[in-house]
Amino acid sequence: MNHSAKDFIKILSDLLEIPAPAGYEQAICQKIADFVRNAGFNSEIDPAGNLLVRINGRNPDGPVTVLAAHMDEIGMVVTDIESDGNLKVINSGGLVTSKIGERPLEIISDKGTNVTGIFSMGSAHHKAACEGEWHPGWNEVRIITGLSPAQLEARGIRVGSPAVPVKADRGPYLFGDDADPMLAAWTFDDRAGVAIMIQALKQLKDSDFQPENPLIIAFTVHEEGGCHGAKALADREHPWRFIAVDGCPVLQPSQTLDGRPGCWSKDKFTNYDRELLELFADAARAVNTGLQYMVYPSAGSDASAVYNAGNADRAGFIGHVRINSHGFETARLSVFSNALKVILEFINKNC
Repeated sequence: MNHSAKDFIKILSDLLEIPAPAGYEQAICQKIADFVRNAGFNSEIDPAGNLLVRINGRNPDGPVTVLAAHMDEIGMVVTDIESDGNLKVINSGGLVTSKIGERPLEIISDKGTNVTGIFSMGSAHHKAACEGEWHPGWNEVRIITGLSPAQLEARGIRVGSPAVPVKADRGPYLFGDDADPMLAAWTFDDRAGVAIMIQALKQLKDSDFQPENPLIIAFTVHEEGGCHGAKALADREHPWRFIAVDGCPVLQPSQTLDGRPGCWSKDKFTNYDRELLELFADAARAVNTGLQYMVYPSAGSDASAVYNAGNADRAGFIGHVRINSHGFETARLSVFSNALKVILEFINKNC
C-alpha cells in the first residue's frame, strides 16, 4: 500500500470517530481545522458554519472557484419520547430503516455526554417477516434506551436530538485482494471527500502552488438537509465555478467498482457543466486513469443545489465510485488516490 492510501485511511479513520449529523458539525469542523493547520494553511469559519481555506490567486480580482466537500452525515432525529423511554425517530438525510439495521446508536446530547441506545426493528416472529415481505417503516422502529423520560431529559436528550451509529461500528475496514483491496465504512458520504481535500491541501502546500485566480477549498455544513451551507457560501462569494467533491453510487450495470473516479453529468437539479466535464476527463487522462459518468434522477449535490439557486455560473462534480449508498459503503481503495490525482491535476491546470 502506498503512502497516499495509508494517509487517506488514517484521515478517514480519525473523521469517522466524530458524530456529525446535519446541524451538529462543530466537532468534526474543529478536527478538520486541525488537519488544515497541520497542512500549513489558515482557515476561517463563515457565518453559516462552513470551514473555508482561501488560496489567493495571482489575479486577486479574478473569478472564484470553489471545491467543496460536506462535513455532515446521514442519521436520524428523535420525534417522540415514549413513556417507557423508547425513542421514535425519523430519518435525517437519505437513510432508510433497512440500511441502518439493528445496531448500537449514539444519541447526541445537549449536555455533552451522549447516550447509547439500540436501534430496534421489532420482532420477526410473524408471517410477513418469515415470508420476506416485512419492511418496517420509520413509524414502526424505535431506539431502546433503557432510561426513563426523566432520565433522558436529565442527560440532555429531547425531541429533535439526532442519532448516528457508534464509532466502534463505523470502520473503516480493508479487505479483499491485497493487490487491489476494498475499503468499507459507515459511511464515506462525505468524510471520504473531506479526506481527499485534506490530502490535496497537503500536496498543494508542498508544491508551493498559487492559482491564477482565487480558489476556495470549502468544508460545508448541512448538505444532507438541503445544502444550506453551500448555498449560503455561494450567495456571499459569487463563485464562477462550484465543484462538489463527494461520492458516486453505482446504479447501472455498466458502472463498475474499480479505480476510476466518477463524474456526475446530471442529477435531479441540473445538467452539470460540459466544459468542466471535459476538463475532468483531460485531468484523468493526464494521470493515467479514466472516469465514469453518472446520472442520478433522484439525487442532488452541493454543486447542483448552488447552481439551481442561481448562485454559481457553472457546476461540477468529481469523486469516488462506491456501492451500498446511505449505509455501509464499499469502494476500491485505489479510487480515492485516483480521485485525488485528478483533482490536483485539475487545480494545477485550470485554477
